Amino acid sequence: MKIAQACLDQIFLNARTANGFLDKPVPVSLLQEAYDIARMGATSMNSQPTRYVFLNTPEARARLLPALSPGNVDKTRNAPVTVIVATDTKFYEHMPLVFPNDPGAKAMFEGNAPMAQGTATRNGTLGGAYFMIAARAVGLDCGPMSGVDLAKVNAEFFPDGRCEANFLINLGFGDSSKLYGRNPRLSFEQACSVL
Repeated sequence: MKIAQACLDQIFLNARTANGFLDKPVPVSLLQEAYDIARMGATSMNSQPTRYVFLNTPEARARLLPALSPGNVDKTRNAPVTVIVATDTKFYEHMPLVFPNDPGAKAMFEGNAPMAQGTATRNGTLGGAYFMIAARAVGLDCGPMSGVDLAKVNAEFFPDGRCEANFLINLGFGDSSKLYGRNPRLSFEQACSVL
């Protein structure tokens, strides 16, 4: 069954990258609602390696500012929430819980660092994308960013090395006056092959 056009519009077709936000707080309950939706997205072997750090105060976001490229500083400082989308490098420790149908799953990843890293990177990024879709579904606007020194973010927020930052998302209720014009998208013919 196809979802309603209004839903497609809100999540994809009319949704835009937010470059500024209204001065309106985001309740933690809304962040939890978005996470509870996003966590249902598919990951290989239900690995769920994505971790989210919600910087919900000006003081928390100030810790992030030295790691940002200049164009991201003011919009992050003024965002109601910034999410550090990170990857748990030892996600496999949770495999007995999240993938109980294969008792050997934890050992398989634990004994194969390249497989564990590849799985964490791919599926951690998927989790971040699911979260943006879920955030839009609950009425939030998203400003994803990769203009950041991830090593600095890791040193500040993940000093034990278990998690690694992947990208950032500013969240809130978007200020439509700060939107840029929509940039073109590649056509089906430009981006796709049917064999």
